Amino acid sequence: MPVKLSRHALPIISGAARIPAYDAASLTPGIVHFGVGNFHRSHQAVYLDALFNLGLDRDWAIVGAGVRAADGEMRSKLAAQDYLTTVVEQDTNLSAARVTSSMIDFLPIGDAEAIIARLADPAIRIVSLTVTEGGYYIDPATQRFDATHPDIVADATAPAAPRTVFGLILAGLMRRRAAGVIPFTVMSCDNIPGNGHVTSNAITGLARLSDPEAAGWVEANVAFPNSMVDRITPATSQRERDLLANAFGIEDSWPVFCEEYTQWVLEDNFPAGRPALEKVGVQFVEAVAPFELMKIRILNGGHAAIAYPAGLLDVHFVHEALEDAQILAFLGKLEREEVIPTVPPVPDTDLAAYYDRIERRFANPKIGDTIARLCYDGANRQPKFILPTALARVEAGGSVAGLALVSALWARYCYGESDSGKAIAPNDPSWDRLQALAREAKGNPVAWLSMTDVFGELASNPVYVASFVAALERIWAEGTRAALAHYIAN
Repeated sequence: MPVKLSRHALPIISGAARIPAYDAASLTPGIVHFGVGNFHRSHQAVYLDALFNLGLDRDWAIVGAGVRAADGEMRSKLAAQDYLTTVVEQDTNLSAARVTSSMIDFLPIGDAEAIIARLADPAIRIVSLTVTEGGYYIDPATQRFDATHPDIVADATAPAAPRTVFGLILAGLMRRRAAGVIPFTVMSCDNIPGNGHVTSNAITGLARLSDPEAAGWVEANVAFPNSMVDRITPATSQRERDLLANAFGIEDSWPVFCEEYTQWVLEDNFPAGRPALEKVGVQFVEAVAPFELMKIRILNGGHAAIAYPAGLLDVHFVHEALEDAQILAFLGKLEREEVIPTVPPVPDTDLAAYYDRIERRFANPKIGDTIARLCYDGANRQPKFILPTALARVEAGGSVAGLALVSALWARYCYGESDSGKAIAPNDPSWDRLQALAREAKGNPVAWLSMTDVFGELASNPVYVASFVAALERIWAEGTRAALAHYIAN
């Protein structure tokens, strides 16, 4: 019978998993984190757990926070197991479990005053975020803060009762300012180019709508370090709960399964102080941009590249896509000929070797990452992971045959039916719009490019348009495999 995860059960669990070398009661909070999802718990929370295990910086524990209904479900499940998480790290020949206890509280969802009060607490010196690529109110075409979004307008109208993450953070900063308390550092851990700059733009952009003087104060006084984060972490399903119970004898309502590999590159810009994360493997650098661009284009772009052909060919798991010789060949050619040439040199990094390692990571059969997860929210992910690379290619006079094919496969996927005729379930927050355009694009490919909010200037670039139209026409006339074969052969 599996043992239910709790602090009381840790001595029993220690026979199957590593447990904290510290008592959570000895920790005090230093970080409020918005977006307590799987990635945060496999990444930032693990680094802090490792630091606490060394007996260091135990005044930097995490307090969770959120604004969505899903955050409430996470809070309920974690509270029932004393905010503990079982993290199962998996490589091809490895499967090891550890229990982390670096989060010690989770603020009530929907209680703006409780969240703002905690943000105003001088003990909180960092506010971090993993709210997904789509959570920053970015206009897809311009990649700039969208001050017209209804959520932002609502927070600007009622700044004392915010409903967004950025409204809450701004309210916390303003309360600290009024009390003469040094502002906390705001640290994004999302896969967005220049995530620190993007976060700064969101908070100052919101402030500018209701109090321009406050926006100037934020710009002058609040630090927004950029970061690059990396660890493949799939969603949790009953499969993972059962694996944990059967292999390790632990009952965890929301365990995290992830790869063994992890990386965190971070600008060292923390005026209010920070934990000594360099002691547990975090790379502190003057400029994150080279690492970030490498990761977003090669890894995240690689995920986007294999997602839609695999989805159209009824492939379920990511590692199964890498077992498909044609998908693997497509990915390899795309990366080596179109993606990597757009990535500037990265300190102490061989880009070809970096890609080879990514290929091995994607092929890890133990991760259980799903193609559906990679396909999700293409309207937000394509403008971040694929289209900027395509724009860089056309500006350099290079071919975009493969990159245009990726977006054409996305269009075909959004039609809602795989090559075999199997229905594809809605898989995007804007699915209705995408499916309508995908169906129109079957006979008129440029209809897909009418989404100028997604494609920006590429929508009217003759080189890109020609490549996209040719790719989508071939997919519909001959099928996904024929389209891949044509690209691989040419």
